[in-house]
Amino acid sequence: MTGLRSLVTGHDVTWVASTMTSEDRVVAGEASGEAVEEIAGDGSPYRLRFVDHDPQAYDLYYNVVSNPVLWFAQHYLWGLVESPNFDNGLHQAWTEGYLAVNAAFADAVVAELERDPEAAVFFHDYHLYIAPGLVRERVPEATLSHFVHIPWPQPDYWRVLPEGIRHALHEGLLANDVVSFHTSRWGRNFLRSCEDVLGAKSDFSAGRVTYRGRTVGVHHRPISVDPAEFAALATSERVLDEEAQLEATRPERLIVRVDRTDPSKNIVRGFRAYELLLEEHPELHGRVGMLALLDPSRQDIPEYSEYLGAIQRAARVVNDRFRHEGWLPLDVRTEDNFHQAVAAYKQFDVLLVNAIFDGMNLVAKEAPLVNARDGVLVLSENAGAHDELGEWALTVNPFDLSGQAEALYAALTMDTDERRARLDAIKAYVSAHDIGAWIDSQLADLDAVERGAGTRLPV
Repeated sequence: MTGLRSLVTGHDVTWVASTMTSEDRVVAGEASGEAVEEIAGDGSPYRLRFVDHDPQAYDLYYNVVSNPVLWFAQHYLWGLVESPNFDNGLHQAWTEGYLAVNAAFADAVVAELERDPEAAVFFHDYHLYIAPGLVRERVPEATLSHFVHIPWPQPDYWRVLPEGIRHALHEGLLANDVVSFHTSRWGRNFLRSCEDVLGAKSDFSAGRVTYRGRTVGVHHRPISVDPAEFAALATSERVLDEEAQLEATRPERLIVRVDRTDPSKNIVRGFRAYELLLEEHPELHGRVGMLALLDPSRQDIPEYSEYLGAIQRAARVVNDRFRHEGWLPLDVRTEDNFHQAVAAYKQFDVLLVNAIFDGMNLVAKEAPLVNARDGVLVLSENAGAHDELGEWALTVNPFDLSGQAEALYAALTMDTDERRARLDAIKAYVSAHDIGAWIDSQLADLDAVERGAGTRLPV
């Protein structure tokens, strides 16, 4: 993942990754399953070991289990009246896809541990919940850590999943020595679900869960960004070119949102809240505009392609209702253009982040770093970033359209001194709590395990 690129600087790292392109598969084939030496962008060396999966197994793993099931479960995206409906297809995808791909990753990790038995293993996210248990079975004394980058729902929501699947997911994570989340909220939910789903014993005050003779540390370590990287991007030629184009066409006040077209990002409700703002404040017509920069996401999955259609329809409603000659109320651009996003970060007067639920949401941290207009952050209380930035943002409930419209209006009309104070506070906080600090906290947790700091109990 992008946030771990700086880990290779000053550390001996082997990256175990799936082949994604034909070029990856050629490299994997030439290496005969072994790791190859690579050089990071800053010149730091690291080892890269590709895991090449059967295409059908990977499709089942990624497009049937990981995203339509685990992602939806962990972001509370099911209404439950009509969905989900688990049939034999899920159970087949679980066995032939998710378990198979996790087993392949576990094989690669075990091979690397045979090469370097003292290495610590750092698993990431919902794609690999089973792999730690498979590694633990074969290398009982391995040091294993797992970072979950998305929300962890409350225990009852896990009961939507078939019993065998939810048990296996929790047991796989509890094979680690450390499990970490972006917020204490997600960590508390994990401790609760370990008790309710598995009957484990959780110590909420100490952040520990004990299961089958082992004690696992549960931490919250909020991820961040590299301020120096964004400072350089903000003055790069490509960003300046994009910014010049935005400046030439922007309205007096600009509301910006930058998202993937993922149902969890709550884009449709954001558009409806903006529609309500325009309905209630005609004096803003022609003076304010919303720029939505949307990166198409997971369009091979029906729920995602359907949501993109809903986004387009919601945008059309706003523009059909309010546009007039010379003013486009809602400018939706659906493309992967990061330099354009950074340009918009610099230009926003209001940044809308209204996710239904989000593990963190780095847009809320990235954009204020480079903003040059005393922009105001309007932030969902269900985004992980709210735990850190909520004091200086305008907080919204992601389901409350009226509340979001009111927050947008308050942000647009806020006096300059307050706007600047809020933005400066966010900039200072993110600069002091950067990606380097996050990586250091992860390594410190692993060091504590290796020193025998209480995460293992005798069996």
